[in-house]
Amino acid sequence: MTQELEKTTPAGDPIADPGLPEHQYRPQDVDPAQEKRTERQIATMFGVATLLLLGFCVAYFTIDQDALIFVNGAGTGGWSAMNFTLGLTLGGALLLIGTGIIQWAKKLMGDHEIIEMRHPARSSEEDRSAVMADINAGIEESGIGRRPLIRNSLLGALGAMGLPAIVMLRDLGPLPGDKLMHTVWKPGMRVVNDVSGQPIRPSDVEVGQLVNGQPAIFFETDDEGHAVMHGHDVLNAKAKAAVILVRMRPEDITPAEGRENWGVDGILCYSKICTHVGCPISLWEQQTHHLLCPCHQSTFDLADNGKVIFGPAYRPLPQLPLAVDEEGYLVAVSDFPEIVGPSYSFLDRDQKKLDEEMA
Repeated sequence: MTQELEKTTPAGDPIADPGLPEHQYRPQDVDPAQEKRTERQIATMFGVATLLLLGFCVAYFTIDQDALIFVNGAGTGGWSAMNFTLGLTLGGALLLIGTGIIQWAKKLMGDHEIIEMRHPARSSEEDRSAVMADINAGIEESGIGRRPLIRNSLLGALGAMGLPAIVMLRDLGPLPGDKLMHTVWKPGMRVVNDVSGQPIRPSDVEVGQLVNGQPAIFFETDDEGHAVMHGHDVLNAKAKAAVILVRMRPEDITPAEGRENWGVDGILCYSKICTHVGCPISLWEQQTHHLLCPCHQSTFDLADNGKVIFGPAYRPLPQLPLAVDEEGYLVAVSDFPEIVGPSYSFLDRDQKKLDEEMA
């Protein structure tokens, strides 16, 4: 059996409930003019924050990214004018919005003491109804419905917060445009060995053989001996332009309508990029004419237009039409007529559009 202990004074009497101190009214509670003045001050903070956010966007597009300020005496360094301005405008806007909200809560929202009694962890229907009533009371006491000036200026400032996000996201890199629908392959461009860079003649490929190839442009140089493509441009182009050459007996090939002349003496050329998630593939079964992707086991029948016969791949392997140039080397007739890469929904939509244009 437990006994409840009571706090007592030295005389043995219980301590009386001290209660709450006398409520101290704020100037805004008793002076309507002060209330209006505070409201205008807060709205001004939100308005200036909106202007700063607009200034952020203007500065981004108008200030030269190489311009410097606060250059030292030697003239060899300084602060980036763009970074300084962007930081000043965005930081100032965030500061004003935060300060305005704090001032609104401290000086204009409801200011009276609330006693909350302890209750069991499980909420009853009465408690939930009471909570909703408190929420509605808080909304009413905040004055958001009665103070359209503050409400509208805050909404404007918060809405303008999206502008810097749009500008900074746009700065992540150039938009792809229609680059996903094209590669560097051009009519008459030679197919070369992926390792040696040597052009390939039909006689160099035996029946049943697979050769990894790529466009000759990666090995071409200008009049001064400099590479036509170099650096990250080569890597980006190689990611889509890699191909495989396979040679089969012509009687084993079943070309689709319009593809009867896409090969040379049984030599066909396909993209090396799997249409599932873009893995490079070259696991060749010469007896069955099947090409296997090592990542997720998608299997393509190269004797039947690269058709998917197993696995999660959605589209056939894109085929590159081939011909022979005046010197007897294998060349591309055109770029891939199909989109090279994984099967995403927007790529399939663009492929459908491309097919309609070609038709």
